[in-house]
Amino acid sequence: MLALEPGFKAAHEAPAPLDYTPGSGKTFSFSVDSGERANAFFVPSPHPTRNVVFVFHEWWGLNDYIKREAEKIREELGDVEVYAIDLYDGKVATTPDEASALMSSLDKNRAGAIIKGLLEQMPADKHIVTIGWCMGGTWSLMGTLLSGKRAHGCVMYYGFPIEDEKLVKTINTDVLFIRGNLDTYITTESIDKLKEEVESTQHKFTLKGYNAVHAFANPSNPKYDKKAAGDAHKKAMKFIKEHFKQK
Repeated sequence: MLALEPGFKAAHEAPAPLDYTPGSGKTFSFSVDSGERANAFFVPSPHPTRNVVFVFHEWWGLNDYIKREAEKIREELGDVEVYAIDLYDGKVATTPDEASALMSSLDKNRAGAIIKGLLEQMPADKHIVTIGWCMGGTWSLMGTLLSGKRAHGCVMYYGFPIEDEKLVKTINTDVLFIRGNLDTYITTESIDKLKEEVESTQHKFTLKGYNAVHAFANPSNPKYDKKAAGDAHKKAMKFIKEHFKQK
């Protein structure tokens, strides 16, 4: 319902134009339990690897900004496979009203089935780290929960904490939560609760805050805070590298 609030829509200005041509990345299609197909933007590793990164898009959908970010992550991390998962089944918003409609109508069961379908395509020995922004931050956590024992790390950029305490306590890895301290949508109380739940499982919860607004690190946001986003990105990449090495 938050996606329908005027204030929340106003906090997400339309993405600035982007001139982007994919490099090694390409659209990858796979099946889900319902018999339908789903898609992800797949960036292959240059060498065989067990390490996989799931990238979850913000409320705009799997646009060129997210595809570019997926390729950037692969280049920085080296031998990893990166899948930018399409939760909107090909739909991409270009205005806040369009994004609001897509986010508010997202079928959680369908989105969960998409993640499960992709997981079923992979060998059981894969090491999976998830990362996402805003709505994608929430789905980054869900992707980690669905990954079970294959989960090796979760990066949430100002994602809404999942309220199902019993579900969160099934988590099998550490969480890095990045937020803008001026964010009026993700409350301190909700983050504290998530921290308590994660730590109750003997896993680490790291919170990194910046003097910035909600969505400050979204590369498509005209209010993008370059300095804060750059520092957050470095910490996220360090977190992922360290967690790929842990198990």
